[in-house]
Amino acid sequence: MVSTPQTGQNPHEGDRHDPADRSDHRLVWKRTTVEGRLALYGEAGEGLPVVFLHGWGLGQHAYRRPLKRLVQLGCHVWAPALPGFGGTADLPGDDFSLAGYATWLDEFLRVVDLDEPAVVVGHSFGGGVAIKLAHDFPERVRSLVLVNSIGGSAWAHSGSTVRSMAERPLWDWGLHFPSDVLLIPQLARVLPVILQEAVPNLVRNPRALLRVADLARRADLTLELEALKERRLPVVVLWGDSDRIIPKPSFDALCRAIGSEGEVVNGNHSWLLADPDSFGEVMTNV
Repeated sequence: MVSTPQTGQNPHEGDRHDPADRSDHRLVWKRTTVEGRLALYGEAGEGLPVVFLHGWGLGQHAYRRPLKRLVQLGCHVWAPALPGFGGTADLPGDDFSLAGYATWLDEFLRVVDLDEPAVVVGHSFGGGVAIKLAHDFPERVRSLVLVNSIGGSAWAHSGSTVRSMAERPLWDWGLHFPSDVLLIPQLARVLPVILQEAVPNLVRNPRALLRVADLARRADLTLELEALKERRLPVVVLWGDSDRIIPKPSFDALCRAIGSEGEVVNGNHSWLLADPDSFGEVMTNV
């Protein structure tokens, strides 16, 4: 399948003073078809194959700066817009599940001719898709990096007893997205990037965003992680200590399932957008 560069936009706008923004580090934004439907993605670099999966409400463009850090580390990066986000077509109704997203991703990797296991990095909702890909298509994944990932399915309201994340009202979960963003010290830098992605996604397909939010809220992937532990797949679990979207009990549940202490960083749910240098440092040690 031939992939073509995406035209009609300048994804590097606003990054002109970014030290990572050199021509050999810029992602090329492309489009292709997966199972007969449009798919958009970014690609750059040479070396270790890395597949980066974005979080809920955003798309691949919002992660330009952290992705460039991966390229600087000597990685060949693929960053697809998952179905329903960033211009990629929705999944068919019967395929709408985390397993369906993993199956779509397996086909995407075939289309872009990635035929060796990759390091798969997933942020937030993308972490859940990464876990399912590793579980359902083990030949695709050499290691996992989960960044403030869904899937722990544990929540405690105001210090109460830990309960299933599915019991957390969707409105309460969504309420913390804006407060999470507004508490970022680098707000002036990050907010335009988030709005550039989130607003078009919301306008384009609000129903899909709500469906994916509910899917993410209800996701319990601890059994899948326990299976990955049995396979001895390397898994790194990262979490920002000020995250109000993925609470610490959920992070702890992921760590227990995989048999790891995880790593806590200074930041909120989207810390890698605000501080791509720290993200690069963490990835250097992965």
